[in-house]
Amino acid sequence: MNTESITTEDVVRTFVEYYEERGHRRITGSTLLPPPGDPVLFTSSGMHPLTPYLEGRPHPLGRRLVNVQRCLRTTDLEEVGDSTHLTVFEMLGTWSLGDYEGPRSLDWGYGLLTDGFGIDPRLLHATVFGGDDQLGPDTASLELWQQRGVPVELTVEDNWWSNGPTGPCGPDSEIFLWTGDTPPESTPTGDDRWVEVWNHVMMRHRRLADGSLVPLPQRNIDTGLGLERLASLLQGRTSVFESDLFDPWRRLVPGLWHMDEPSLRLVCDHLRSAMVVIGDGVRPANTGRGYVLRRLVRRVLTVLWRDDDSSRELVDLPGELMRHTLDHFRQDVDPGEVRRVLIEEEQRFRKLLERGRQVLARPRFQGSLDEEDFHYLHDTHGLPRDLILALRQG
Repeated sequence: MNTESITTEDVVRTFVEYYEERGHRRITGSTLLPPPGDPVLFTSSGMHPLTPYLEGRPHPLGRRLVNVQRCLRTTDLEEVGDSTHLTVFEMLGTWSLGDYEGPRSLDWGYGLLTDGFGIDPRLLHATVFGGDDQLGPDTASLELWQQRGVPVELTVEDNWWSNGPTGPCGPDSEIFLWTGDTPPESTPTGDDRWVEVWNHVMMRHRRLADGSLVPLPQRNIDTGLGLERLASLLQGRTSVFESDLFDPWRRLVPGLWHMDEPSLRLVCDHLRSAMVVIGDGVRPANTGRGYVLRRLVRRVLTVLWRDDDSSRELVDLPGELMRHTLDHFRQDVDPGEVRRVLIEEEQRFRKLLERGRQVLARPRFQGSLDEEDFHYLHDTHGLPRDLILALRQG
């Protein structure tokens, strides 16, 4: 791999041009806010804005599409701080809307990784759906990988993609890259040094409420490739937080606030994510999207104010970080507005902490708390459970 000079923008350009050369039209990625009628709070994958077209509606740009979609996954909040997870990230995606089948998609993916990005084929491993009581194994994908000389592991649950208990779904084939210091060992399910970089979903079915499968009107391919994860691997970095996208954060934040590495990663991720959420028009609230934003900011402040060091303030954040983030995500928003929202939320949280300490100092709450106490503290004083636990630990 060329780890010397490739940037995240180089990765995007190479990816999009590769698929444009193969007849794909680039579509503009949406904001983090899903289209009307989508039940999720935030766009969590590239497929969300395309659901009607995956279900058969003709897309105005044709049947081969490519894009870059920003996503937010609240399910990954507890994972943030490791080497691969971010709250807000970008997904490189390709789609075949009833056009080509899985083997061609996998072959193109293999070509881009090995020829386009220069990855040694010996560092790749694939997983393929091995079949269950409803469908047989994905032999077409298995044969493609065998033809390319890529080792394959057959799984069941790990290679079945769905967006919930009902709706579009299908078998998938995932591509993993070896990140260990030794020659590749074991398999992706047996060694976490195999890092998933690309998922190719053969979206052919709809699961009904009774668990049965029926064919979709067309056989689709939906692939997703995490941009930050791929860029960090191509750059030879050990985590997404060491990729070029986080260069200004790693240059400026440690000098502002001294923290251990896990705390630094969480603070950088959550602040960056909060800026993007604000840039897409969300404001802090007690429910819905606004609560996700509020939770991100308050998790940052809880880390910064650990050990009663409440002198750390978001007003000290360098403007460069906001401009860098908004520019990267192509958000036409005044950085001053983003700063104002963050500071106002910080002020609210400081007042909530002060009130929480006073309430928890009452004799009633000195012993162990039961569920009735937690409900009372939340409903009467606005104190969420995680804040109560943090204050009692402090």
